[in-house]
Amino acid sequence: MPATGTFPEVPLFDLRLDPEDIEAVMEVLRSGWLTMGPKTAEFEETFAEHLNAKHAVAVSSCTAALHLAYLAAGVRPGDEVVVPAMTFAATAAAAIYCGATPVFADILGPHDLSLDPSDVEKKLTRRTKAVCVVHFAGYPAPVKELKQLCDAKGIALIEDVAHAPDADVDDKMLGTWGLAGAFSFFSNKNLAIGEGGAVVTDDDELAERMRLCRSHGMTTLTWDRHRGHASSYDVVALGFNYRIDEPRAALATARLARLDAENDRRAELVGRYRERLPAGVVATAPGGLHIFTVVVDGDRDAVREGMAQRGVQTSVHYPPAHLFSIYAGDALPVTEAYATSTLTLPLFADMTDAQQDLVVDALAAQPLGGLGDAVLHADAGAPAE
Repeated sequence: MPATGTFPEVPLFDLRLDPEDIEAVMEVLRSGWLTMGPKTAEFEETFAEHLNAKHAVAVSSCTAALHLAYLAAGVRPGDEVVVPAMTFAATAAAAIYCGATPVFADILGPHDLSLDPSDVEKKLTRRTKAVCVVHFAGYPAPVKELKQLCDAKGIALIEDVAHAPDADVDDKMLGTWGLAGAFSFFSNKNLAIGEGGAVVTDDDELAERMRLCRSHGMTTLTWDRHRGHASSYDVVALGFNYRIDEPRAALATARLARLDAENDRRAELVGRYRERLPAGVVATAPGGLHIFTVVVDGDRDAVREGMAQRGVQTSVHYPPAHLFSIYAGDALPVTEAYATSTLTLPLFADMTDAQQDLVVDALAAQPLGGLGDAVLHADAGAPAE
């Protein structure tokens, strides 16, 4: 949020495309086939293999992935879906697309920005059809505990993995613990292609339903008819236009090959941040790999403005979704206490040490207080890193 309106010296996120990325897209453009086809199928196979999942269904966005996952899990009008408020609005909005009601649960605290399983259990009712857990910032939520809870109650567990396309728990990849996992490939994500997403599952029937609904409920696709594998089609379900296109699918495959290395660099940067943060700033944990969030003791907006004046862009992840006018949910004291003081610092794989030092210097130059104990201990004293 630079005050001058110019591009910041250190942006919140920066994406660099390698020559192989550009060539992958150019190859598709030269082929003349742009809508969903062989490159999409190639990416789906590669991404499923990366996650050790049976199926990956590439779609136009993570929002579309969440919507298809909820629908395939049987979420219908009158149902409820328990979601965190510390997330992007789409996690809740996709439940409304199904005619269901999002029910917001609190986070564990600044030491862990994940859904609190005990609060989730309190929010369950006879109408609860699914729980959606967000792996915030790229670190695992307590997915084992939530899966155990959901299995015991006969409720579907859906994973919002928009921040974590390359993380695991006990060598099992995030996105494969629940019934389905929804991923984002938006421009600022770790696997960035501009727009796009995917939903993964090990359930054959679920995958088939999502593939059908991805493209208008049609029994055959344009690529099938182009190759002469079909001459017509039937529409057997109410579907959507959630297709991804071939250039983005090809770009995703090219960039997936570098995902591990880029995440390793992000981890290095997170370590450097933690070593260099000035007094009055405390790193939230988890807080890195996708975004790096901190709690600042002082006027957060003034800190952001001061950093912008020094050429450093910042953000806030997230304004709590339950406070948006469209939802107006019940109070979530831990989420709300954290949200007033959270600040997101720049983090991207191509970030240099020199750029990061500029961020730390800009932060240290701001009017900061002590350690933000009031916010950090809003969750009854859980330790913060």
